[in-house]
Amino acid sequence: MTLYLKCLLVMDTAMQSIRSGGDCFGGAIVNRLTRRKFLSAATATSLTLALPRTSSAAIGRLEKPVRIGVVADLHHDVMHDGIARTEAFVKKMATSQPNAIIQLGDFAYPNTKNRKVIKMFNDAHDRSLHVIGNHDTDNGHTKEQCLDIWGMPGRYYTQDIEGLQLVVLDGNDRGSPTHEGGYVSYFGKEQTKWLKEQLANLDGPIIIVSHQPLAGYAAVDNAEEMQGILGDAADKVILAINGHSHIDEVLRIKGVTYMHVNSTSYQWVGGKYRHESYSKEVHAKYPWISHTCPYRDSLFATFTFDPKSLAVGVEGRQSEWVGKAPAELGVDLDPSLTNGGEISPQIRDRTFMRIAK
Repeated sequence: MTLYLKCLLVMDTAMQSIRSGGDCFGGAIVNRLTRRKFLSAATATSLTLALPRTSSAAIGRLEKPVRIGVVADLHHDVMHDGIARTEAFVKKMATSQPNAIIQLGDFAYPNTKNRKVIKMFNDAHDRSLHVIGNHDTDNGHTKEQCLDIWGMPGRYYTQDIEGLQLVVLDGNDRGSPTHEGGYVSYFGKEQTKWLKEQLANLDGPIIIVSHQPLAGYAAVDNAEEMQGILGDAADKVILAINGHSHIDEVLRIKGVTYMHVNSTSYQWVGGKYRHESYSKEVHAKYPWISHTCPYRDSLFATFTFDPKSLAVGVEGRQSEWVGKAPAELGVDLDPSLTNGGEISPQIRDRTFMRIAK
């Protein structure tokens, strides 16, 4: 049995345990478990997943382990405690001492009002990198302001981190033939041409970084095209990571592993499920919080790429809901997602290992 199948069995066992305890998964709630017990059951597993042999071999080209601190979807302009959440990330990075840090978009509007949180992130490391999210240009803000105020080399770019090649993308292109309104979620012809050139010219190992997912829930309009492009370079691409979805999930398509990195702050539930998780004073000043189920603690992760073991380690964080969980509100986010599984206040610890013969 492969490590991948073993992982699925472990996850299934955990879910069966929760179900037998009487909690909910997209349906009515049976109050046989407290919220804390529900969280404990859902987060008890540290996952080991199989890494394709082609991409794991690319890790061996590194001269030494490379560590990257990753945080996603702070939404500083929604939350009342964005500074504190960023401080928690910065404090952890001072201990972890990664080779670089990166935020995966929906961070903080690029304006003078937010200079404190932007400076805090940028000052946390000599190589502090950014991805543009769909909300970063709300309220009249522009991509050019992101480049200028955040300090980005371009809206999409590459970065060499001790031999690990980061290919950072911008999923906010216009021109999708299937776009039906709302925020754009697409990679245009100019950018996909550039991506193909990078994948052809870079030796690897390569990490693909984007805000919008390239696979799974809430994927970009041309996800199948992007998966094909990355699949053609599966011998170099170790991992593709994204924010945006506010879930904790891993998929593999065409030999490439995709990981959704959970938000540091909350799960969005929308106006239909408005409720108060904090004091009336907080909600009066930050009204959009009522559309969310916040996480009590700041979530983020440290990725370690180890050439000796040919493995990728993910050190995540676990928290709990502030107030009601989405399931308690009756939220069924998507048929492919499970409350207490992908929808949960956590980024699971994971190890992506080479498949044994």
